[in-house]
Amino acid sequence: MKTLKDTITQFTLPTPYAVGDVHVYLIKGDRVSLIDAGVKTEECWKALVEQLKEAGYQPEDIEQVILTHHHPDHMGLVERLPNVNTIAGHPNLKPWLEREEEYFSHYEEFFKGMYKESGVPERFFPLLKGLRKTLKWTSEGKLTHELTEGDRLPGHEEWVTIETPGHAQSHLSFYREGDGALIGGDHLLSHISSNPLLEPPHTKGEVRPRPLLDYRDSMEKLLKWEIGNVYPGHGDIFDRAHELIQERLKKQEQRAEKVFRMFSEGPLRAYDVCKRLFPKHIENQFGLTMSETIGQLDYLESVGKLKVSYVDGEKFYQANR
Repeated sequence: MKTLKDTITQFTLPTPYAVGDVHVYLIKGDRVSLIDAGVKTEECWKALVEQLKEAGYQPEDIEQVILTHHHPDHMGLVERLPNVNTIAGHPNLKPWLEREEEYFSHYEEFFKGMYKESGVPERFFPLLKGLRKTLKWTSEGKLTHELTEGDRLPGHEEWVTIETPGHAQSHLSFYREGDGALIGGDHLLSHISSNPLLEPPHTKGEVRPRPLLDYRDSMEKLLKWEIGNVYPGHGDIFDRAHELIQERLKKQEQRAEKVFRMFSEGPLRAYDVCKRLFPKHIENQFGLTMSETIGQLDYLESVGKLKVSYVDGEKFYQANR
């Protein structure tokens, strides 16, 4: 546990994921709020209870939970907090929190279609059933307060909501005007670059999100804010956010150039690129590697370096020379 400037207290909780511990933040204003809620394991719950006690609180004191995004390691313990009467987050978080079966079916259908057009072998398709398995790590609840760009946090008028999609389409960051503090979830991390993850469109039939393009836009948006300390979901608290953002954008562009060079010999499908880009990880981290690959292809297409054609229902990219 680490106590920070005035009303922010950081709790560090264990997760079963490779990313390691996750940070959640207690802020005290007109209400006692927890920003994010760890993962749904007994180990995580015990760590939260113990660290709340060290800070002079107990679970019953938490009145509301404010979520940066919908991933399991950020909203797992919501249902364990007995007196929470407000759960706040982005509208895109709703189907995950409220377990909307129609959305999950849409999710699987979307990825099956995307994988087919990307040239993915059918042996990978059963991985889509793993979506529901991840729900065991997260809470079910009711999104009672929707937050979008510019909204003030309920009970914390000094905090402003910034929409930062990319890592997740539900992702929000929270900015304190007095000192530029940013509670940034997984959007900006000091030690690793956050993964912009593929998701289906929120509404069936809409154009799919381009998460890497969204991530870049969100990063560039933050350059317009005077940011002090960043309180992330993982890793160390840090400052010099603008410097790190520029570094992240530059590295992504360098990765895109590496991908572009793969097209010197002719057209490729997304799966072909993924195999070349991640030969050691495609088998055991298929979803992550395909998200990264398609993100880079989206970027190269957006800057005019690649063009797209379809052959027998499969999507081919080629250099636009």
